[in-house]
Parts: sequence; C-alpha cells; structure tokens
Amino acid sequence: MKKYYLITPGPTPVPPEVAAQSALPVLHHRTNEFGALFEKAILGMKYVYQTAHDVLMITGSGTGAMESAVANLTSPGDKVIVLTSGSFGERWVKINEAFGTKVVAVRQEWGKAIDPQKAQEALRANPDAKAVFMQHTETSTGVVNDLKTLGQMISETGAISVVDAISGLGGEELRMDDWKLDVVVTGSQKGLMVAPGLAFAAVGPRAWPVVEKSRNPKFYFDYKQIKKSVGDKETPWTPAVTLVASLVTALEMIKKDGIENVWARHRRLATMARAGMQALGLELLADRPCAVLTSAKLPAAVDGKKLINWLRDEHGVSVAGGQEQLAGKIVRLAHMGYMDHFDLIIGLTALEWALKKFGHTVTPGKAVQVAQEALALA
Repeated sequence: MKKYYLITPGPTPVPPEVAAQSALPVLHHRTNEFGALFEKAILGMKYVYQTAHDVLMITGSGTGAMESAVANLTSPGDKVIVLTSGSFGERWVKINEAFGTKVVAVRQEWGKAIDPQKAQEALRANPDAKAVFMQHTETSTGVVNDLKTLGQMISETGAISVVDAISGLGGEELRMDDWKLDVVVTGSQKGLMVAPGLAFAAVGPRAWPVVEKSRNPKFYFDYKQIKKSVGDKETPWTPAVTLVASLVTALEMIKKDGIENVWARHRRLATMARAGMQALGLELLADRPCAVLTSAKLPAAVDGKKLINWLRDEHGVSVAGGQEQLAGKIVRLAHMGYMDHFDLIIGLTALEWALKKFGHTVTPGKAVQVAQEALALA
C-alpha cells in the first residue's frame, strides 16, 4: 500500500469537512438555496481579501482569472507595465501580449522580489501606462513582493494595480483596501483549501471606469455581466455548485480561526521549513521569502527532476520542483492552506531520504530536529 502526501503549492490538501460538501446532492443554481450559499461565499471572500469592494466569482482556474483581468482592464494598443520576477510574472506578460497590449516588462532576477525603485522608475518613464500587473507571492521562486509599498506608489499615478494573489491569498498577509490595490485575482486550490475550479476577481472603485472603457471582446469573462449577477446572488453562467458549497465551509474555518491568526500560522510554518531545508545543507533561493512555500537550491550534482519523480513514484510524497530556467535546480516545499507542522516533518524527512539517495551528504534526523526547534521559537 502507498499513502499519498500532497505538499505542493497547488493543488493543496482539502479538509475532510470541506471535501464532504461536494458529496451532497447538487443544488440548482437558480434557487434561493444556492443564492444563500453564494452570498456567504462572496462575504467570506471579502473577509479574506480584506476588502469592502466587489468580489466576482468565475468558474475556472486561476489563470482564467488572470486572463479575465487583462480582458476587462485593457484595450488593444494600451501600454501596461508588468513587474515580473518568475514564471507567473511572465504569464502576465504572455496574456497581455495575446490581447495586443504594449508591454513594458520590468524584470527582476528570479529569486528576488520586485525592487520598488525599479517600479517607480518605470511609472515615471511611462506616465501613459494604463495598468501595472504584478504578483503577490511568486510561486515559481517563493518570494513575496512588497504590495503595500507598490500599491501606494501606483495609487498616486493614473495607472491601476492588478495583482495575482492565486498562491498567496489566505496564507500570506494581504490587505486589499488598506494597501490601495485595485484588482486582485485568485483561485480556490491553494490557501482557500478547496479543490481547483473556482476563481475570483476583487475589483475596487478605481478599476470600474477602466472596465467601462475596455474595448476587448469578452463574453464569459465580462466583469459587468458578472457584477450585475452578484446582486441576484448568482453568476451569469452555470457555476461549480459543489465547489461553492465547499468554499463556504472552508471560509467559515478561516473566519473561525481569524485571518490574522491564519497569516501567523503560515509564518510559523515558513520559519520551520526554512530552518529544516538549511539543515539539509540547501541554500534558500528567495531573498524575500514568502510564508506559503519555501524554495531551495539543489546541489549541482543532484538531478532535481529525478529526485521529485522518485519521491512521488516510490514514496507517494509530492513536492514541487523548479519551472522553466529553474527546472531540475530547485525544490519547493509548500506550507499553505490545510497543512501543519506534521506535513512539513513528512516533507523534510522525505527530502532527506531523496537527497541521500542522489548523493548529497546529510545527517539523518537533523532537518526535523532543527525545524522543530525553530517552530518552538517562532
């Protein structure tokens, strides 16, 4: 028998009481019963976003939410700034290029957070930019960007801020209204502790005039249509009904704990993961590490792709490797959503075994010991 452990940055484990909601009879989506669930989901998402503004629900992936933002906030030929320091920042570039915008890409070395000074220089050099696209946490490298500083900076210009918080929301501190963020998108399968299939866009008042002026063709992702339906406690098109029921339960769990406590728990797990991975002799990749996953460089002699596959195929432990230019060179250990310190003990133990198998010298048990000591002090 092989037991499977999911310690990846999405999808993440789903609490049993959340998963159980998907086994209940399917509701019709044009009913008062579903409307009550929908209303709870939207209110719960506002709490997690820390916003009083509109939250729009989309049936789709996080990337669908990213595309919806570009579709609704730009027109062909518009100039936009993309702040990118990893694979998902580059996804903003690719989506914008697909919609015909003129992209000014401000690139930071992978593993480093966006330098606010570079962002300021780009804004000054491009006063006609309509929007600035950026990441909350860059999942491919494990950095967290300084959204508080960036949001304030962008709010003082004619551009709007557009944030991918797919991996960060629900685990990494984010205060949409206080930080003056205009649009923040996310997905259900990470910090929200729900299976993949739901996406969201929180849209502030500075963004709606931009939506009105957008000339991009859109239908399924039309923010104006989606916003209109929220007042009727439904979505314009058939929603993922069972996932909405699951989401309500997950949001109730987050609310019961308190979002501040949820953020603090993730920070403690991050402290534990960093200590454990360093005890394995690994160098951390991120210069400004996030609270939802930890990335570390693998020894040059270790084939990261084979290591990841061996852990999953032989031992049922799924952790993440590197993407694109970091493929085979790093390992990423997640600690987001429905994960606790025992998940990290499993992940660190498995990683220790794998590193030893692939030729890296380790001291058996040291990573777990150091990680537990760090957690006790966190």
